[in-house]
Amino acid sequence: MTDNDIGAPTKAPIDYIEVENSERFRGLKRAHRSFVFPMAVIFLVWYFVYVLLAGWAPDFMAQRVFGDITIGLLLGLGQFVSTFLITMLYVSFANRKLDPVAKDIRADLEKKEAGA
Repeated sequence: MTDNDIGAPTKAPIDYIEVENSERFRGLKRAHRSFVFPMAVIFLVWYFVYVLLAGWAPDFMAQRVFGDITIGLLLGLGQFVSTFLITMLYVSFANRKLDPVAKDIRADLEKKEAGA
């Protein structure tokens, strides 16, 4: 600690690079990526399959399943359903795995900042 112009002690600044390089923070990033990257790949493959089928297999996409409901319509609605499903899975994953670690890291930083 150093003294400022008034004579009150000042706190040492938090070394955020050190925090970022800490094992806990790297583990948090690893856990986040272990969910996000595979899920992004799965969703993008699913999305591009839908787009490719729509462009190059219109007869397949136009097949009626029942009434005026076609395979293309069901797959299109499936895009929305999968988006909401992925969102719900991520929220659950974050609540269980990411948030507790992030809260601990934040609490430690707040203690350091407060000088405790």
